[in-house]
Amino acid sequence: MKKLGLLFSLLVIASIALTACGPKATPAPVAAPVEVTFWHAYGTGSAEETALATILASAATDLPNIKINVLQVPFNDIFTKYDTDVAAGGGPDMFIAPNDNLGGQVRTGTVADITELAAGKLGDYSDLAKGGMMYDGKLYGLPESLKAVVFWYNKDMIATPPATTDELKALMEGGTEVSITYGCYHEYGFFGSFGGQIFDDQFNFVTDAANQEKVTAAVSYVNDLYQISKANSWPKSDSDGLAPFTEGKAAAITNGNWAMGDYKKALGDKLGVAPLPAGPGGPSNPLLGVDGFYFNPNSQNQAAALEVAMYLTNKTAQTMMMNDAGHVPANTTVEVTDPLIKGLLEAFSTAYFRPQVEAMGNYWGNFCGTDQVFEAGTPAADWVAAGFAGATKPK
Repeated sequence: MKKLGLLFSLLVIASIALTACGPKATPAPVAAPVEVTFWHAYGTGSAEETALATILASAATDLPNIKINVLQVPFNDIFTKYDTDVAAGGGPDMFIAPNDNLGGQVRTGTVADITELAAGKLGDYSDLAKGGMMYDGKLYGLPESLKAVVFWYNKDMIATPPATTDELKALMEGGTEVSITYGCYHEYGFFGSFGGQIFDDQFNFVTDAANQEKVTAAVSYVNDLYQISKANSWPKSDSDGLAPFTEGKAAAITNGNWAMGDYKKALGDKLGVAPLPAGPGGPSNPLLGVDGFYFNPNSQNQAAALEVAMYLTNKTAQTMMMNDAGHVPANTTVEVTDPLIKGLLEAFSTAYFRPQVEAMGNYWGNFCGTDQVFEAGTPAADWVAAGFAGATKPK
C-alpha cells in the first residue's frame, strides 16, 4: 500500500509539472471600437467649431466603444459632397447640417429613415425640433438646434432696437451703420412684415394680385435699405459685416444665431438681440430652420452613429453649444438662463417653419436673384411677378 501511495503521489506531482509547463490560456481578444465618420461644416476657429472640439474630446473618453473620425467640410460644399459620395456608395456615417435640403435628400434617397432606430429614444427633444427632421411622417435626423435670422445690435450704439420697418429705415437714413444681409434666405422675414406670403397652408404659391402687391412692397422696402447701404459703402452680407459689427463700427447686423458665439465673444454684455422689425402687415416671419444629424443609408454603423449624435445633443453638450456658440437647443432638459437665448426664442415665435416640400426648391430657384432689382434696376413688381410665374410654371 505504501508503494501504491508513493506511486500516486509521483503521478500527481508529474501532472502538476506538466500543467505548469504547458501552453498558456489565450486571453479573449479585446473588441476594436466601432468607427464612426462624422462631417461638419463649422467655420475654422469659430465658436461653433471650438465648442464642438471640446465636446468631441469628452466623447473620446465617455464613448470608449466608438472611435469618431471627424472631417470639416466647407459649408458651400457639404451637401454636394455628401450627396455625391453617398450616391456612389460611400460617404460618412453621419453629418450635421441645416434642414435646408432634407426634402430633396429624402426624395433622392441620400439620407436614412431612422424612425425605427430612434424609436423611444427622443423624449428629451422638443416636438418643434423633431418636426424639422421629419418628412412625410418619418424621421430622418436627430435635431440639434433651432435657428432663424434676427436683429443683433450693440447696446452702446443703439439703446432701443427698431421695432418697425419704418424705424429701421429711419435709423439707417440717419447715418447709423447697420449691416443688412441681403439675400433670399436672410430677407424672407420681411415678407411677413408687409403681409406677403410665398406659400399657403398647402404649400402652394400664393399668386393672386393682392398678395403679389404685398410681396412687392417687401422687396421694394428691402431695395430701399440696399440703396442706403450701397450709398454709404456699408456691408451687405453677414461675412462682410462680421468685422465692422464686432469691432464696434456697425451698430447692428441681421444674421442667424449661429453667429452669436462670435458676436458675444467680441461684444460681451453690449450684445443685444431683437426680432426682425414688424411692418404694416404684421410681425416678421423669418425662415425657422433646424440643424440636425443625418445618417447615411450606406452606413453599416447607424446604431453607433446615433449613439454619437445623442451624445452630442445631450444636456451637457447642448448647454455648451448654447453658452459658447449661441445654439438654441433642441434638447428640452437644457436650462435656458441667458437673456440672449430667451430673446432668440421670443424672436422665433413668429418665424415661418421652413417647409420640406419640393415647392421650396422653386422658391430658391425663382426668388434668389434680388440683384436684378437692387443692381440692375428691374421694377420690384415685375421681378415678383416673374418669380411667381417661374415658380408655378408646369414642368
